[in-house]
Amino acid sequence: MTERDVFLPVGAQPTLDDLVDQAVTAEELGYDRAWFPESWGRDAVTAMATAAERTDEIGIGTSIANIYSRSPALLGQTAATLQEASNGRFRLGVGPSGPIVIENWHGIEFGNPLRRTRETVEIVRQVLSGETVSYDGEYFDLDGFRLRCDPPDPAPPIDAAGLGPKAVELAGRFADGWHAVNYTRDGLTERLEDLRRGAELGDRTLDDLRVTLSVGCCALEDGDRARELVAQHIAFYLGGMGTFYRDNLARQGYEDLAHEIYDTWQDGDRERATTLVREELRDQMGAAGTPEAARDQLEEFVDLDGVDAINVSFPRGAGPTEIRETMAAVAP
Repeated sequence: MTERDVFLPVGAQPTLDDLVDQAVTAEELGYDRAWFPESWGRDAVTAMATAAERTDEIGIGTSIANIYSRSPALLGQTAATLQEASNGRFRLGVGPSGPIVIENWHGIEFGNPLRRTRETVEIVRQVLSGETVSYDGEYFDLDGFRLRCDPPDPAPPIDAAGLGPKAVELAGRFADGWHAVNYTRDGLTERLEDLRRGAELGDRTLDDLRVTLSVGCCALEDGDRARELVAQHIAFYLGGMGTFYRDNLARQGYEDLAHEIYDTWQDGDRERATTLVREELRDQMGAAGTPEAARDQLEEFVDLDGVDAINVSFPRGAGPTEIRETMAAVAP
């Protein structure tokens, strides 16, 4: 059975207490896991630790913690601590983010994100084992680090985010799961083949991996506003968050449209970019409208072969009341 997760907008809430209340509400509504992003708002670790204290059953995880702003050893310590704080409910989701975030905001060279992701995952596994870490890589050379506390038992799983074929293959080979973001229903299939190839390289199968697909959702009595919010959100990511999301859509058979949306947004015509999404992409990439319509659309993602969990996410323009309304409407 496909699990139903929820992606909490960390930075968009008025207070930390409001954010944690959403995790509590998600647990009451029966969601399987609450994912906490980390970008330019509140840090995910503090929010998750607070949520772990105020919940009992819902899983928690990072989606994603970038692999540049914390060292692999610190990520391992954080994962161990959050697994303890949540009594075994934690999953660590990592990924490289993109050069706009890493170089402009953190002042770190982006370099080779695939190699750095692999090394991070391998080092975090060593840290979580409780053994002395010894690692000789392209980016990291470690010797002598060891957890002073008892290692978590079980160790939390490690998921990797990825868009391109090689990044998804890497997730299949080295991680315990893959986070898929900004995919159309039809475009996901090809990447699942990359994931399968990676799993085989790691002597595993897709059954050993958890595939989490994020779907932008908005379910409101005002169905027109819900659909417009989702269209605006998709346009923002395709047009305003660097070239990775644009190129990912182009690989899914929308090359001309992906570049037109990106170029239109970059030229400052955000209304036109949103119109292009509304007319061509919204229903392939999201679930939006009245509660009944949004639930029906979401089921089309739930039924996709190879997907283990649907991660309900919310458009960036939605307010707290609209987020709660949507969360309740599309709950398990």
